[in-house]
This record gives sequence, structure tokens and C-alpha cells, in this order.
Amino acid sequence: MRVLFLSQVLPYPLDAGPKVRAYYVLRHLARNYDVTLVSFVRDSDTPESIAHLEQFTTSVLTVKMTRSKVREVKALAKSALTGIPLLITRDEVAEMQQLLADHLKDNTYDVVHADQIWMAPYAQFVEQQQEGQNQPIQTVIDKHNAVFLVPQRMADASSNPAVKLLFKREERLMRRYEAKICTDFDKVVALTPDDCDSMLSLYSNGNAPARFPTIPICIDSNDSIPVSGVEDAKNVFFIGGMHWPPNADGVRWFVDTAWSQVHRQFPAAQFDAIGKNPPAAIHVAGVAAPGFVIDPEAYWQRARVFVVPLRAGGGMRVKILTAWAKGVPIVSTTIGAEGINYTDGKDILIADTPEAFVAAISKILMDDELATSLAREGRKTVSEQYDWNVIYPQWDAVYEHASS
Repeated sequence: MRVLFLSQVLPYPLDAGPKVRAYYVLRHLARNYDVTLVSFVRDSDTPESIAHLEQFTTSVLTVKMTRSKVREVKALAKSALTGIPLLITRDEVAEMQQLLADHLKDNTYDVVHADQIWMAPYAQFVEQQQEGQNQPIQTVIDKHNAVFLVPQRMADASSNPAVKLLFKREERLMRRYEAKICTDFDKVVALTPDDCDSMLSLYSNGNAPARFPTIPICIDSNDSIPVSGVEDAKNVFFIGGMHWPPNADGVRWFVDTAWSQVHRQFPAAQFDAIGKNPPAAIHVAGVAAPGFVIDPEAYWQRARVFVVPLRAGGGMRVKILTAWAKGVPIVSTTIGAEGINYTDGKDILIADTPEAFVAAISKILMDDELATSLAREGRKTVSEQYDWNVIYPQWDAVYEHASS
């Protein structure tokens, strides 16, 4: 079976959650099928990364994704005129559609796989092209999250009336768009039961589709190097691109409301906030925010606590799986750990207020036995429940249905 896999991000190196999801799904599909990857690329993507992906795919085709103020204004105008969410119109790139049109002149596929909702319009374009040539194709979409929840929660967390209004508008448009996509595609895969429930809630009057299969994000639990000794580490750590609003909002909230108390109690501790575009407001005493770091291993090795202070978002946080595999104790909000099977107090500590964050971090910093136990149990959870070699055979059932 020939599969056309469409990705909004080049799924290598594994330095972001969406890349991790796409990479291991791609790896699994390539074990069984003839897979061609079509992906957007950025300036940071290298020929070496493309060569790595070519090792297990039939071919890799790429289109440059360029962000600019002019393009953002055009995307906003189109969203206003058409009612299509801004999160979708900003990824409309004529060069991608042209590449697909040219490629399909000489190639046909049995399945087109859209990785994330941003690639849904391109998958639908592929479907139209092939059906116009009497070459039916099955459509599969991997919904990394219930996207409408992101603007909804950002609106709820914002105190700025204008910002709240903009997020509410985007939520309303995304609800309608997401509901349509989930009925247009032949197969929809959700990451978590919570996401599945959220997407099914978009339908009323008994019009909901059948329940979507759920397959979690997975990693290679044997590929992470555990920290050498969490009991010797002192720092608090966060990693995640802060160009993504939920990450920026969460880190700002943590620094504004909790970090100063932790730092007063443990002056030798430092908060390492690693990720692209850190907000200026987090550059305070005891915080290091160097931006994107190519190799964050040194930060992992000196991390005593990993924090996930998110107040918005959806899907799953790969950063939690990575911290578990690294053997670093985690403190997270309920939303931050959403969609993950955890046991509060055993493999993670959950904190939803500044006071709870301070108390949980303090416990881990002071109690070597607790830190070691959380690290051990976290590694057990990720190896048993979130390793791609164990879990991703579940994709075979999705594709057996698609090919029938």
C-alpha cells in the first residue's frame, strides 16, 4: 500500500512534541507500507535531517514555510472574509499545493495521511486530484489535539478584553472547522480519550460520528539517557518552544506567581527555561532563559525538578514522557498532564495553584527519597505505556480499515 504522509513540520530532529509524534508514526508506517513524506521545512531544518528521514521513506519532498507580517495580515484578512480559522489560513502556501499537483501527475496513492489539522486542506486537495483521475484514495488524519480547546483556554486565561475577544472568535471558527474535518476524513485518530470526548462534543442532535480510535504519543524509552543522579541536581527545568502561546503563558505564570518563593527558599536553585522566543518578563533573578538550545542534555543533567505549568493547550505533552524517560521528577498542572496516564504522588506531583507548585517543588528539592521514587516510577510508566515499539502496532488496525 502506498501512503502519502503530509506534515507541517519536518519530523526530525526530535526537538518538539509534534515532531516526536510524526516521527514515530512515520517510522512505524514505513515498516509495513511504501511511504512518501511531504513536509514543510524551516531555515533551521538541515540536509542531514532530511537524509535521516530518507533512510526509511521512499522519498522526502519539502516546501519552505516562511512567516512574515505581510503573510500574517493576508491570513487574518482571509479568515475574516471566509470564516476559516486563522490557524488554518496562515498555513495556506501556494507552493505546497503546486508541489502536490505536480507530484500527483506521475504518482498515485492508496492513503493520504494528514499529520495535524493544519495539513487537512492539503490532504483534501490530494483526494480531489486523485478522484478527478478516477483514482479513489482513503484519507486519515492524526489529530494531535482538540484544537478548539487551545483558543478557548487562552481566552479563559487572558485578562485583556481585546485578546479574550480574539481568542473567543478563533475558538468559534475552529469548533465549526474541526467538526467538519472530523466528518470529512475516512479515519480520524485522537491522542487521548479526553480529546476524543472533546471532539465528539462538537456535534449536536445525534450527528456525532463513531468514536475515534485513540493512540497516544509515544517515544523510544530506551533512547533517552537518564540523568546521572537526580539527588545531586539542584535546578528546576522547563523545555518547550515559547513561540507557542500556551507554553509562554504557562512559564510567565510560573515565574510571576511561584518562582520567587522557591528561589528565596532555595537560593542555589536556578530555573532553566529553555525554548524559542522566551518572554521578556521571565528574565528575573534566578532564571536562565537562553532561547532555543540545540542540545539541552546539560540542562537535563542538572535538573532536579521538571515543571509543566500549562494553563492551556490540548492533546499530550511529550515533555512529560521525556522527563519520565530521563528520570527527572515532574510537577505539572492538571491541564499540563492532561491525556496522560499518571498517578499523582507516585510518578508525578500535580499542582494547580502557585502555592501548590511551591510546596511540590520544595518537597522534591528537600527529599532525596521522594525524588528518587518519582524518577523510578516515571521511567516505569513511560516504558510500559508510552514506548512506540509497544503501542504503535495499534496503527495497523487504522490502516487495515483504510485499505479495505
